[in-house]
Amino acid sequence: MVSFEGLIEHNKRLSYLLFFLLLLLLGGLGASVGVWWGGEWYTGLIVASAVAVIYFLISWYAGASMILSMSGAREIRHEDAPQLWNVVEELSIAAGLPMPKVYMIEDGAMNAFATGRDPQHASVAITRGLMEKLNREELQAVMAHEMSHVRNYDIRFAMLMAVMVGSIVLICDVVMRSVFFGRRRSSRSSDGGKGQAVMAVVAVVLAILAPLLASIIQLAVSRQREYLADASAVELTRNPAGLVSALRKLTSDPNELEGTSRGTQHLYIVNPLRKNKKGRDSLFSTHPSLESRIERIEGLSVARA
Repeated sequence: MVSFEGLIEHNKRLSYLLFFLLLLLLGGLGASVGVWWGGEWYTGLIVASAVAVIYFLISWYAGASMILSMSGAREIRHEDAPQLWNVVEELSIAAGLPMPKVYMIEDGAMNAFATGRDPQHASVAITRGLMEKLNREELQAVMAHEMSHVRNYDIRFAMLMAVMVGSIVLICDVVMRSVFFGRRRSSRSSDGGKGQAVMAVVAVVLAILAPLLASIIQLAVSRQREYLADASAVELTRNPAGLVSALRKLTSDPNELEGTSRGTQHLYIVNPLRKNKKGRDSLFSTHPSLESRIERIEGLSVARA
């Protein structure tokens, strides 16, 4: 048996380590591209940082609304779904969080996600199918999982990861286009030319490998934050059986959620794409397998009154 605190701290440390690796990848790519273009390494680093900042500002102010709009979610009030509203309100109080906005997705598939830049600007969204097919304990467990994403700042962390990956992909695309069209500034000295040639090779190799490595790191973080949200949800509800039961139902649901894509699939409590819903643990999985999640949940020591 493991403690909540131990598992939560382990997952947080691993997430921060992976984020640091992604930051190094972006910095290395920017520096090599700066030399490849005939400038200084720090020029490329500044350009890469500027691209990341622009992505960040767009995501910070418009990311959540864009995701909710893409998913077809509409904001609801207490009278629209009293039980759901009461569950979210109870969990907000228990977690010491502001009441998030609650959204409904009119779809028969069973799923839910949280988004926003911080607890003060958070939103939780669930499908009609999830609300209607789960009992209250299971619904509470799912919403506790989503509220845990808010409390643990996973929603912000996911946004930062997406910004980093998006910046890396954009820079790599520019590099490959410049290589393809032969657009590179030449160096004035022979020594500089040799160094630039080496950095050109580094830039091209990174441009090919960086998007794949960035995606692998992002997916690894996504899986760790799902484990973390599971543990935090059990801590909130003191009911691991409710979460296990809900996860079994969600994973066995044959419906595929409309309006989702590979770019947003990592946000949901289970993968919304039918072909990936029961996937195995792998480098390219957005979520841990059901067996792995249940094993960790059942291994938690729950303090009972």
